[in-house]
Amino acid sequence: MAVRWLRRFRRSLGATPWDNTSGSQAEFTFRATAIGLLIGCLLCFTNLYFGLQTGWISMMSLQSALIGFLLSKFLPMPITAKENIVLQTTAVATGTMPLAAGFVGILPALGLLDETRDGMPPLKLSFLSAIGWSCAVAFFGVFLSPPLRKQVIVEEQLAFPSGTATAQLISVLHELPPLDTSVRARRGYRELEQDETGEDTEDGPRDSEGSDLLRDPNLDSAVTQPEGWAALIWSFAASGAMTLAAYFFPVIFSIPLFGPYLAREWLWTFTPSLSYVGQGIIMGFPTTLSMNLGMLVGWGVLSPVAKHSGWAPGPVGDMTSGSRGWILWVSLAIMCTDSLVSLLPVIYETVAQKLLPTSISLSLLGLSGSSKEDKEVETDDRLVPMSWVLWGSGGSIAIGTFLVWLVFGDEGIKPWATVVGYLLGALLSVLGVRALGETDLNPVSGLGKISQLLFAWIQPGNIVANIIAGGVAEAGAQQAGDLMQDLKTGHLIHASPRAQFYGQLIGSCLSIIVTSVAYSLYNQAYEIPGPSFPAPTAFVWLGLARLLRDGQLPAKSGEFMIGFALLFACVTAAKTYASRRDHPLAKWIPSGVAFAIGFLNTPSFSLARLSGGIVEYLYYSHYGRDKGGIRLVIIASGFVLGEGVVSIVSLILRTCGIGVASCFGCVPGLCGGCPA
Repeated sequence: MAVRWLRRFRRSLGATPWDNTSGSQAEFTFRATAIGLLIGCLLCFTNLYFGLQTGWISMMSLQSALIGFLLSKFLPMPITAKENIVLQTTAVATGTMPLAAGFVGILPALGLLDETRDGMPPLKLSFLSAIGWSCAVAFFGVFLSPPLRKQVIVEEQLAFPSGTATAQLISVLHELPPLDTSVRARRGYRELEQDETGEDTEDGPRDSEGSDLLRDPNLDSAVTQPEGWAALIWSFAASGAMTLAAYFFPVIFSIPLFGPYLAREWLWTFTPSLSYVGQGIIMGFPTTLSMNLGMLVGWGVLSPVAKHSGWAPGPVGDMTSGSRGWILWVSLAIMCTDSLVSLLPVIYETVAQKLLPTSISLSLLGLSGSSKEDKEVETDDRLVPMSWVLWGSGGSIAIGTFLVWLVFGDEGIKPWATVVGYLLGALLSVLGVRALGETDLNPVSGLGKISQLLFAWIQPGNIVANIIAGGVAEAGAQQAGDLMQDLKTGHLIHASPRAQFYGQLIGSCLSIIVTSVAYSLYNQAYEIPGPSFPAPTAFVWLGLARLLRDGQLPAKSGEFMIGFALLFACVTAAKTYASRRDHPLAKWIPSGVAFAIGFLNTPSFSLARLSGGIVEYLYYSHYGRDKGGIRLVIIASGFVLGEGVVSIVSLILRTCGIGVASCFGCVPGLCGGCPA
């Protein structure tokens, strides 16, 4: 099998877009894989950078397909649509490892341990330990995806709106006939990346108008003409230049817009980062509105109330005794409630389909009792064999368990508990993937908290085991969900699932090295968590683990947690009900996770994203979805990638000891990299 694979890969190195020996398009080619890895490495650094700052990362699948298509214009023959599928699949697998392996949440949380309070000193993983941990969680979700694809994409034909939107874009770029999308598809484009999804950011709402946008036959001119390149280049350059300027003059990214007092005492500053504006454009106005509504409630109401009432007597920014740590608990209650309530319809359908007699389940789901037939359209030589899935899954669990034990030891987590974490991850991935397919929301934040609750019972009192096992379970669910969007894209374009599987494996392999190197460099150059990289989701993981062990909450926070949990149980139920019925007002009902992220991040991040959301809304309100095209998405992608890529330059400067040029205007403690 390995020999056949190597021969196929060697042939692909010199493959042309058409493989005359088979009479079909070559898909898994060297050029598609190489460009995908290149884009994925840039996304990996970008996602680690933004994940450590705000806990919010992006799959960037649509942007990967777009940028890959533009890059291929420099080749003698541009890539084909099916090569683009492999390209973006490889890029996503490479770029999302910072979230899948917990580099933006779990590892910083382990570094926050306190020996007096937690019984263990802070765990700072070395480079080799980070490699070992990444290898332990990098492949399990990849091997889960083929059987899940068969069920949720082929048999049930779930929508996976982001994957569908990416397929529609690729069909436009490569001038393919209109796609025959599933009748169950309900929403699409503007929610290109949810993600996610720090780990809590795959749960933002999405909009439906992009499907019509991407079907516009005039759209290709927006990306195939030089103007498309120009928009990407100037937006990339502008964002990169601002990032470099902010490195030397930190006040640029920490403007005391509301006055020095509010900036110093209450952390109300403004960060005019073009990357955050770009993220706001990609998220869309409804999501950024939810985030800023949460910011106003959390930082404008609850933070002063907790401070002046004596419930959080420490400095506002202190995550232990300050109001920022106090409102963290309320955000945790909102996130868990939102994720769990949104899962209830999925659990209901799963129980009705799998556990009840056929006639009863069909009646409950409102389906007719037609005979079951195999809907698979791919031949066996293009599918991933089940033997690969079984051996790969078993090997991932066995090797992963050994690596986790090697990195953390028996004091960290028992091997049998790690195995339970993998099995729990497999079960949770079924729920997460179905929720993602139905609603475009991957509730991994809630799924991770479910695993923490279970391990508080399995290994009580062990905070390290609680965090690690939760991370193992969440990694499988998150990775399977991300890859399922790509497989939906490939299914609509009729790309080979096996070719995508190869791309996923290769991307995951390279990302282990890239993510570990990047995280080690950031750890050496910056304090994590710190002013530049607060890693907000690390406090969520550690806070819940401590709560489950001690059962103690900050003063009066329990009452507010219950109140907001009940409120958002109703809000999320209404949003889920409206979304599943395609109600036009569904997108304006606040997203619980986006609302909670407004609590986690200081106002500076949320305000900048709101700027992008407003730009997106005004642009398409003025030009319309058809005439507006996707030029705004190209500009937003340039903004995001510009800061992410130039942050590598800032990291090198920091490592070489080249510091800021001036701290003029900086508020003490708020400007990253400034000693003021």
